[in-house]
Amino acid sequence: MRVAFASEPAYPDRPNEDFIGATADAVVLLDGASIPPGVTSACSHSVRWYSHTLGSTLLAEMTQSAGPLPELLAQGIKHVTSLHDFTCDLTHGGSPSATVIMLRHTADHLDWLVLGDSTLILDTRAPEPLVLCDDRLEQVAAPHRARLDSLRGGTPEHADARREYVETLGQYRNRDGGFWVASTDPLAADQALTATIPTDQVHATALLTDGAADTVSRYGLMTWRQLLDTLAQDGPAELIRRVREAERTDPHGERWPRSKPHDDASAVYCIGSSVAGHQVSLCCAPAL
Repeated sequence: MRVAFASEPAYPDRPNEDFIGATADAVVLLDGASIPPGVTSACSHSVRWYSHTLGSTLLAEMTQSAGPLPELLAQGIKHVTSLHDFTCDLTHGGSPSATVIMLRHTADHLDWLVLGDSTLILDTRAPEPLVLCDDRLEQVAAPHRARLDSLRGGTPEHADARREYVETLGQYRNRDGGFWVASTDPLAADQALTATIPTDQVHATALLTDGAADTVSRYGLMTWRQLLDTLAQDGPAELIRRVREAERTDPHGERWPRSKPHDDASAVYCIGSSVAGHQVSLCCAPAL
């Protein structure tokens, strides 16, 4: 499996809270959940620390074990929690968290896992690629976005609305009827979307944090098929360049309402075996 990737922080002077790790047979992508000013956390560790520590742990596990991906994710969450449960109050809702995509390539099959709102795309050479994203966060968030979306970005009112929005979503995080991400509870891994597909049915895959997937899902600059073509022809860095170009034309979120002008953006493109398109049978976590 050949892997190409690019990642860019929201702002040059701020840490990138995304994480990408890859070997010839495994890829991990995490998107750390930014904590806006004014939202307190009882954990002394940064979101970047969490996403990078969990991401490197998961990559090591995937190269050492052929166990089910949810099991490896649960072990990874448990391990990272053990690194700071004696120094931090991890019962507080503001503990660092991250979305997770795990992809493992073997001789005859491809295993994948998606937890949270990052996006995995499988190019099976069908007319339309298979787009996989855990949309439970969006389902929960939609009713609470009205005030935030109505305000001009960069204003104190917008900053206050964003803080309230994040605090509200915290009440739904890792709860039945809410949404699930990696944080302190290893049981969140049981809620991940997972499946296995024969390797010869997949020509290529793409892993995107929401900052990169916004090219299609928010800004409508291209279709998912065109996004795959861009990754294949011009590489992940070009995709991120187009995201930033769109965001600069709308710095205050008037055309595309959003919680912040820019987000960390990461894209991974993997080339595997190629065949004609096939139907793919998915085994996902039950909808809540």
